[in-house]
Amino acid sequence: MSAKDRATNNEQKITITSSSGLSKDEVEKMAKDAEAHSGEDRQRKEQIEARNQLDSMVYSTEKMLSEHRAKISDADAKNVETAIQEAKDAVKDGSLDKIREANNKLTQASHKLAEAMYASASQPGADAGAGTGAGSASSGSTADAKPDDNVVDAEFVDVDEKK
Repeated sequence: MSAKDRATNNEQKITITSSSGLSKDEVEKMAKDAEAHSGEDRQRKEQIEARNQLDSMVYSTEKMLSEHRAKISDADAKNVETAIQEAKDAVKDGSLDKIREANNKLTQASHKLAEAMYASASQPGADAGAGTGAGSASSGSTADAKPDDNVVDAEFVDVDEKK
């Protein structure tokens, strides 16, 4: 490329050359090496994704356990803690098989934690629902006993429907 300043008549030339210093043979060799190692790269990617997934599951399970520990038995809590520790060890080890195994154990433990939480939550909820129904029934009977409550039991009939 060249550029010329017409006012001063000065001319500048620029030559662009490849600065990589790699020959065509070296580039082809690198491409073949990349293809040869693609299986290893794929396996490494799978391992990293599994480790990230397990690490995320450890965090969420620890959080759920700390928030709801009082709702579950000590044995269930101990099982979850053991599964969490095994998962942390598997993340440190980095072996794909150990990560998958720890992921399965932690998943099962977290499901048992969730089952125990929902079972304990449904029992007080059922009692509260029954208490509410019983309370409304008893309040109706007490309303009859107390004339000062200004509660009136009445039926509504639409008069316009009879036309």
